[in-house]
Amino acid sequence: MFNAQQTATATIDTAALLHNYQCIKNIAPASKVLAVLKANAYGHGLVQIAKALPQANAFGVARIEEALELRQGGIVQPIVLLEGFFDKQHLPIIAANNLQTVVHNRQQLEALEQADVEDAIQVWLKIDTGMHRLGIEPDECAEFYQRLRQCKVVKDNLRLMSHLACADDLESEQTRHQQQLFEQITAPFSGERTLANSAAICAWPECHYQWVRPGLMLYGIDPRISEGALPIDLQPVMTLHSSLIAIRHIKAGESIGYSAAWQAKQDTCIGVVAIGYGDGYPRHAQNGTPVLINGREVPLVGRVSMDMITVDLGVAAKDKIGDHVELWGKNLNINRVAAHATTIAYELLCNISRRVKIILR
Repeated sequence: MFNAQQTATATIDTAALLHNYQCIKNIAPASKVLAVLKANAYGHGLVQIAKALPQANAFGVARIEEALELRQGGIVQPIVLLEGFFDKQHLPIIAANNLQTVVHNRQQLEALEQADVEDAIQVWLKIDTGMHRLGIEPDECAEFYQRLRQCKVVKDNLRLMSHLACADDLESEQTRHQQQLFEQITAPFSGERTLANSAAICAWPECHYQWVRPGLMLYGIDPRISEGALPIDLQPVMTLHSSLIAIRHIKAGESIGYSAAWQAKQDTCIGVVAIGYGDGYPRHAQNGTPVLINGREVPLVGRVSMDMITVDLGVAAKDKIGDHVELWGKNLNINRVAAHATTIAYELLCNISRRVKIILR
């Protein structure tokens, strides 16, 4: 039972999270799992998601602040800085907190060579195989590998990684080219390897190697964009919901909201829902974006406001103030909402704002 006039709330289903983790293990049983928790665990709550996944072999974050928040929250598993460190002064903090770091440029290499820390640091060497974002050039790999192996503050078991650009598109040949290049570059070197993000876990088993790095699929969303992809039994972890706070009867020809962006073609009832772009609901959601009220879909109408959206309940609506509204989640696929807002599920999840109440169950 939902409270009357409840405001924006995200319910986090830990059973669904564990189910998705097991799906990953079923797909890549021989691989260890580096669970990606960056951006507040994709909006799901950084520490609480980590605590719900004690079986994960490691966690991946983007910023040292995220790593330290996990440590302060009592998380003892390995934590990997996926973008590496941005300042050589972070190295003592990394060592003292038993953090691991990616190395993807020469400045980071040189900082490690000059560092004076008591505890050796686990390093993941990132190679650019075609994403052209982070990573050393393929012809630099031998040099970096040897220098890191000789570096007194780097642990001996150096790991090798790259990132795929098009793994979500099963029609693209780029993933195959990147995997073959990664295989060729890393063949002369010892050390565990990782290449597979969520999409590659689902669709490219040759990319699994010793570690896989699930992000989006961990939270119950299929990352693949190709039609005809075999379904995977993922369950959404977040359900974003709110409630109706007003119902208005309007006449044909009357407009709704800012800029009069929607005009009623017939007499109808308009519902006002307590959620808006201040909560992370997409500002650019178009008229017709699906919203679920009392088990039926109704269309978003008018502009999304900071704190409210409006929906067309229909002339014969029997909905009441306080009724439950689902914006995405267990009963409404987030990808459908993202498509209506000309964005992707990643952005919707990561944009959940601090004022949204998060309930763990």
